[in-house]
Amino acid sequence: MFHFRFSTLLQELLKANLKRPSASSRQTNCWGLAPRRRRFGTASVDCRSSQQILLHGRTLRTSYHAATFRPYCAKAEGELKADEVTKKDGVVSEEAAKNCRDFPQRLWRQHTCGHTPPTFRRKKANILPSLEDLLFYTVAEGQEKIPAHKFLTALKATGLRTGDPRLKECMETLKETLRNTSDGVTLDKHLFKKCVQNNIVLLTQAFRKKFVIPDFQSFTSHIDELYESAKNLSGGQVADYIPQLSKFSPDLWAVSLCTVDGQRYTVGDTKVPFCMQSCVKPLKYAVAVHDHGTEYVHSFIGKEPSGLRFNKLFLDEDDKPHNPMVNAGAIVCTSLIKQGEGNAEKFDYVMNFLKNMAGNEYVGFSNATFQSERDSGDRNFAIGYYLKEKKCFPEGTDMTSILDLYFQLCSIEVTCESASVMAATLANGGICPITGERVLSPEAVRNTLSLMHSCGMYDFSGQFAFHVGLPAKSGVSGGILLVVPNVMGIFCWSPPLDKLGNSVRGIQFCTDLVELFNFHNYDNLRHFAKKHDPRREGGEQRQFFGPMDYDSLQQELALKAPLWKKVSPTESHQDTSTTVVYRVDNVSK
Repeated sequence: MFHFRFSTLLQELLKANLKRPSASSRQTNCWGLAPRRRRFGTASVDCRSSQQILLHGRTLRTSYHAATFRPYCAKAEGELKADEVTKKDGVVSEEAAKNCRDFPQRLWRQHTCGHTPPTFRRKKANILPSLEDLLFYTVAEGQEKIPAHKFLTALKATGLRTGDPRLKECMETLKETLRNTSDGVTLDKHLFKKCVQNNIVLLTQAFRKKFVIPDFQSFTSHIDELYESAKNLSGGQVADYIPQLSKFSPDLWAVSLCTVDGQRYTVGDTKVPFCMQSCVKPLKYAVAVHDHGTEYVHSFIGKEPSGLRFNKLFLDEDDKPHNPMVNAGAIVCTSLIKQGEGNAEKFDYVMNFLKNMAGNEYVGFSNATFQSERDSGDRNFAIGYYLKEKKCFPEGTDMTSILDLYFQLCSIEVTCESASVMAATLANGGICPITGERVLSPEAVRNTLSLMHSCGMYDFSGQFAFHVGLPAKSGVSGGILLVVPNVMGIFCWSPPLDKLGNSVRGIQFCTDLVELFNFHNYDNLRHFAKKHDPRREGGEQRQFFGPMDYDSLQQELALKAPLWKKVSPTESHQDTSTTVVYRVDNVSK
């Protein structure tokens, strides 16, 4: 740091202003500017800092001029000497340039006890508004307070639920805050910011339509139409070869979806529990690959569609089950899970996986269905003995014990809502959307989706791949687990089945869904007939996957100038307030 006597400093500043050259005599310096020149010993460098600052609608131009200093200036540690400013070849170094540009501010601080100059303080007034402020003015729409129900209603319109695990802190703080307010209903800006600060990035993405389905309400209105259309179908028969399944009403019909951002929507009988049956097959295959890897698992099971009924006693040319989506392959896959452990430990292990995939939503067990299935499982016992004869199991496997576990896993209960989160975990690459927890490895998810696409719909797999073009798995309880990769998971459930064992209403819903939206695997080819794309309509297309941090989201929003509108409490041009308030304009306008 340079040290001067203050009186000498004033004298030098006065001389510098008296000797100021005319505008015509200025020349461009080595940085492409046309400033005055100051001399440090024998070196000549630029030390004039000029900038424009926008404050309260006025443009202020500020200039700082360094004075001419004599060689008696002392050099503190880290500062440049006079003859260090230029290099031997005459080119100014970057370090020298930086010191000269910063010199006026350092000079001021040096003689004002370290205080920042007023104009520098004004420059800081232009910092970006906080995301908390932006969210408040988005919801408040010009009001000074926000009714809590208005915030919650707007939140649900984005697709987020108040029970979302990611919003736990926000909801708990909101509940506690309302309990302590005078009216128990409204929040001012301070209280609102206190409630949302722990979840501000997620909430900003939601209200700013940064989720994968930006216009969620419009999208769900189409889902309602598709649901009602399929509801009118009356064909099919409820499965009766497992006595417990025949007790379900044929009128039950439910659809639930969960996007990779955790947007949720349900319609119909979505809270009625039912057994997964064959819909559990891709999930336990994913667990096996997650634990053992692809090569080991497929040393016991093939990858090809069988072209036969799902419960046929038939193996491929290598004496292996054709794939893990038919009964023979699923029984062998069951034997690969937690080898050496008892059935109780194996069952708990798979249950914990499924609960994590479902974001800790409902996953249960129907003992009645398990008993019913085991008592009527002659065909599966026949398959088991055939597999044992062909030495399809790992060495030392107890076949009857594995069949018990197989029946138990088929009897795991879910609701349409919890199963849709499982499907969304697959769509999200193995990360549960509502908890952010990685459950399955990317390798396990990729292989699972590949086999669901080619083998997941029994003997209808080829037709489904052709018309719908999405990975799916059906079960004889009437469920269809459908995955739209990188977008959402959907679960449809209606007990009446067609002659191939698939839900009649579920097949119709999936077909209509892809006819309306461009979700088919090949809908996005160039020059193809355009369908609705819910990833674009009503908002911006999602350009990233995964969460954003506070700073990157704040900067991205600030760069989109047309989306911000200044809100002034008065129209006075003499407003002396230093607070600048913004709100987000409606993107759809």
